[in-house]
Amino acid sequence: MRRAVLLLLLAGAGSPGEARETVDASAPRAISVTMYRDPDRAPDQKLDRNWPRGFAMISETRRVVLPPGESTIRFDGVAEGMVAVSAIVTGLPGGTIEKNRNADLLSPGALVDGSLGNRVTITRTNPASGLATSEEAIVRTRADGGLVLQTSAGFEAVRCSGLAENVTFDRVPPGLSANPVYTIDTASPRGGTFDVTLTYLAWGFDWQANYVATVAGGASPDKLSMHLTSWLTLVNDNGQSFPDAELLAVAGRLSVVSNYRELADPPDAKPLRLLCYPLGSTAAGSPVEVPPPYPFAPPPPPPPAPMAAIAQDIIVTGSRARAPALVAREENLADLKLYRVPEPVTVTAKSQKQIAFLDRDQVTGRMIYTTECAPWTAPEGARAASIILATVNDTQHGLGVALPAGSLTVFEQSARGDQLIGRPTIRDYAAGQEVEIGLGQSTQVFVTCSAAGRDPAGDAGTGATMRAVLSNATPKPVTVRMSLGRAGAARITGLKGVRVKDGQQIADVIVPGNGNRRIEWRSISE
Repeated sequence: MRRAVLLLLLAGAGSPGEARETVDASAPRAISVTMYRDPDRAPDQKLDRNWPRGFAMISETRRVVLPPGESTIRFDGVAEGMVAVSAIVTGLPGGTIEKNRNADLLSPGALVDGSLGNRVTITRTNPASGLATSEEAIVRTRADGGLVLQTSAGFEAVRCSGLAENVTFDRVPPGLSANPVYTIDTASPRGGTFDVTLTYLAWGFDWQANYVATVAGGASPDKLSMHLTSWLTLVNDNGQSFPDAELLAVAGRLSVVSNYRELADPPDAKPLRLLCYPLGSTAAGSPVEVPPPYPFAPPPPPPPAPMAAIAQDIIVTGSRARAPALVAREENLADLKLYRVPEPVTVTAKSQKQIAFLDRDQVTGRMIYTTECAPWTAPEGARAASIILATVNDTQHGLGVALPAGSLTVFEQSARGDQLIGRPTIRDYAAGQEVEIGLGQSTQVFVTCSAAGRDPAGDAGTGATMRAVLSNATPKPVTVRMSLGRAGAARITGLKGVRVKDGQQIADVIVPGNGNRRIEWRSISE
């Protein structure tokens, strides 16, 4: 019995000490990038190109070849804004034992630290003769404060000899990569080749919608026709590109309680600062300027992007009659809206991209002028009416799709070309909703509101006789929407068509072109 227990202990003693074999996953074979807007950015706030605070869900399919037993899989080139705690890996036969986010990137400082005690080559160039000489040396210090090498002449501090010096490393220390790396430990009893999917959230993305509406010239304000196009503007502030990705954008406000920026914890690239001691001299009495970081040769530039990817950065159509070649499709995602780009798109590092998602030729609507006229808010003198561009988001009016929040630029056709008439922002509109967008103050429609008389307080409450004079200097009739006070606060008599909208009692009044309209009504407090 004792011998059997001893054999079992000896058999298990070697397994914890065995090192796991490191396996590199292949480059992504398929990528999906789903972008979410910054949940704290209001519709009237511009997208911050230099500081995007939205996020994305990235899904990558890679191939791995696993040996029998336990191994460590390296996923090279994940987003630097990766939220490691959100990562999920599926497709592994033995699941996940442990997950890690590598903290160090390949950099001058990390290269020196990883080469401590190893041989390098130092090359010095004589400035007088231009002759370069090379010799082997051993790295004897870390990167924090200077670089000391041991050569045949003794110990020397790099860049302190007065000669042009260049240090060459013959290898990259293990565990260092120029790209962010994510690793997992797994176990496979038999090993084999597997397609696995890595899915994670990443910080440093954002998107918004940008609309352009061109109103046909010469139409009546009550019967407008316009051409409406819209673009999704997407930003990737990460240093990694996602080539030929399936691109999706989610519209709607999410409830986000986690601080993704703090959770992302991007990897560090350690600098190398070379110092020569002593600083200054006893004669001068002041230190010399600290030299800049050691000028290691920069990494090679990335390969040029395919022309197709460059052409998709901004898509321009030559004619309004032709729809853009790449238009995102709308889908439902629970209570949100999802826009899927039908073709693969390269989401370039540190870039901004635009994708068309809406192109409608015959959107109908009307221009409404609004003002307020209530007994307790009646202004003195004439006041300019506000302009609202109104339509309904349904198929009868040429729409019927979800409209995500963003900016709207409105032009009107004229004999001298398209003229800008407003640049407001719009909120999210679902299909079927009434759409009303403010365009500013009118310069040709004015309203003079006054209280002609007030009744003394009685059992039925107080009342006031209200009068309004509406003037229209445009050649065509316009509709003026009068806001008469909060619903339930007063009863309106003597005026037809009064209804409740958005908590206010309103009435639409038509004012003839180049004319005036006088109206009178009673407002009785309830």
